[in-house]
Amino acid sequence: MDNDAVISTPALPLEEAGALVQALDDPARLWPLLLDLMARHLPCDACALLRRDDRAGTGRAGEGVLVPLATRGLSPDTLGRRFELDEHPRLKAIAEAGDGPLRFPAGCELPDPYDGLIPDLRQRLHVHDCVGAPLSVDGRPWGMLTLDALNEGRFEGWEGAIAAWARLAATLALAMERRAALAGDGGTALRILDDPPQGLDFDPIGASPAMASLLAEIDTVAASNLVVLVLGETGVGKELVARRLHTRSPRAAGPLVHVNCAALPDALVESELFGHVRGAFSGAVADRRGKFELADGGTLFLDEVGELPLAAQAKMLRALQNGEIQRVGSDRHITVDVRVIAATNRDLAAEVRESRFRADVYHRLSVYPLRVPPLRDRGTDILRLAGLFLERNRARLGLRNLRLSVAAERRMLAYPWPGNVRELEHAIGRGAIRARVARPPDGGVLTLTPADLGLEEGKGSTVAATVPVPQPRPPETPDLPLRDAVEDLERRMIREHLDRHDGNWAQAARSLGLDRSNLFRLARRLGLRE
Repeated sequence: MDNDAVISTPALPLEEAGALVQALDDPARLWPLLLDLMARHLPCDACALLRRDDRAGTGRAGEGVLVPLATRGLSPDTLGRRFELDEHPRLKAIAEAGDGPLRFPAGCELPDPYDGLIPDLRQRLHVHDCVGAPLSVDGRPWGMLTLDALNEGRFEGWEGAIAAWARLAATLALAMERRAALAGDGGTALRILDDPPQGLDFDPIGASPAMASLLAEIDTVAASNLVVLVLGETGVGKELVARRLHTRSPRAAGPLVHVNCAALPDALVESELFGHVRGAFSGAVADRRGKFELADGGTLFLDEVGELPLAAQAKMLRALQNGEIQRVGSDRHITVDVRVIAATNRDLAAEVRESRFRADVYHRLSVYPLRVPPLRDRGTDILRLAGLFLERNRARLGLRNLRLSVAAERRMLAYPWPGNVRELEHAIGRGAIRARVARPPDGGVLTLTPADLGLEEGKGSTVAATVPVPQPRPPETPDLPLRDAVEDLERRMIREHLDRHDGNWAQAARSLGLDRSNLFRLARRLGLRE
């Protein structure tokens, strides 16, 4: 596309139009620059550019999700929110408006998705003038521009200018797609997020240098067939990194098989990984394929790989070396085409030195290590991720909006988040429920404070109010026989360590200084495990 098409609408100074043209190869620069210019030329308190991504919805007909690509004048967490069209009638009305901008009257009863998200010293929570313009590229819905003001009548007579900016945004999007096609990447630069996994369904969101570097590295190594070892603290999103590696790889059309190694009983590890034949052991009534076979042609994700027992590690070495496996009870070798991605929060090199992990397996797994940065090293990405969880809890609680106070934002950025993204998700979920019970929303907008999140001043930046941490108990002398008293103490200690590690038996065993299998036997004897 020639540059004249880019600068034709609206009439911009040559310097500003030239800056837009120069940014065409970099969406991270282009869209914020576009909104900076819009905010300079239009009378808005806030504006946003949202990209439509139907893949991020639940799959029901008519649904879709709007993902913010850039915002101006909105709280930082807005960039992490995902706006489902069926839950936001104003955004849905804009998406269905056809050509031209849609302006909502001041008395419109449809809730505004940005209520409470425009920082204002006078604490005005509700938007009073709102305009949205749908964007189409090559005749297909692409996204929308939204402009908001806290005062009524701000956009009176500005509809034509707003329409010109919408045409410019659509022209820029088309120019980017054509450049991407000429570059031969098939438009992958415009991909928004991958289909979310079950459970912790967040994408590795972030614009911090640490995350930008990680995502670039992921997308580069994804094209290879190298074994990748994903390292990082608990709760940083290692599973999401594995999913991105798979979906950005040539194996994306094949299966992604997830194995939680910490949850595999010792007696069934080999059968789960390699399969078995009928009669191999008691209960093996039919042949069964293992996870390596199920992942043939795709990717096998070995989560918590540091928890694999040594015997299983020895049998896995051949599969890692040349793709050969052997079902339990069979003499026949089976060749599989599998890319292995492993993840752990343990220091496997230290485990090798302590003879708890095989050195040969470690070297096969760590061909390309990827370290996921902890949340405390990701700066304002904390607030982006908070936006994702705020929007989810807003929908669950049926609120007009759910937002963070300025003090809550400040405390969230100061807190070290030892549980990382998982802890952040749980803190916001608990805080939203506490706040909803404690006080009514202000016009449907509920504001979370540091106290709601357990991040009050004077608590040393802890979440003591949100995360139940077992406290030291005073010495007790129960009126029980010695053997019964010892068993009672063992039960309490096992329960406390399981609570501390979210029910993870392998981690509880480590913190108790026990082998996992010994802990299982003790728990069965104490009636804590069947």
